[in-house]
Amino acid sequence: MSGTLNKVMLIGHLGDEVKMHYFEGGGCVGRFPLATNETYTNKTTNERVTNVEWHNIVMRNKAAEICEKYLSKGDKVYVEGRIKTRKWQDESGNDRYSTEIQVNDFTFLTTKKESQAANTTQTQPQKPTEIKEETAGKAASDHDLPF
Repeated sequence: MSGTLNKVMLIGHLGDEVKMHYFEGGGCVGRFPLATNETYTNKTTNERVTNVEWHNIVMRNKAAEICEKYLSKGDKVYVEGRIKTRKWQDESGNDRYSTEIQVNDFTFLTTKKESQAANTTQTQPQKPTEIKEETAGKAASDHDLPF
């Protein structure tokens, strides 16, 4: 293979709200941190260990506006893009580097509202099925079957 490939696919949770920056020409950039984690069991201590990795996500223009509108901290999202390292200078003039994921495709997996609704329905006790006394003793005929 003679070519190269710079492709990243991540599924993670937003660590903060989408921060927008608008430019004079009408374009914009949205940024947010994305947390991915790895969980394993330590063989010697037999305890569960979770390592969290943080990624700097960058989206542009319409994609950034959509994410700002619909995503919030804690939401789960799939992002696809490429790795880009930026060089910049801090206040004291020192060179600094930031590695970012420049997103070109994304999919919302769960929003905070959806996950809260799912937790609410899971914690509510299920209502038992009621059987009317008049039909409980009768044998079901063919036309009473739901299939």
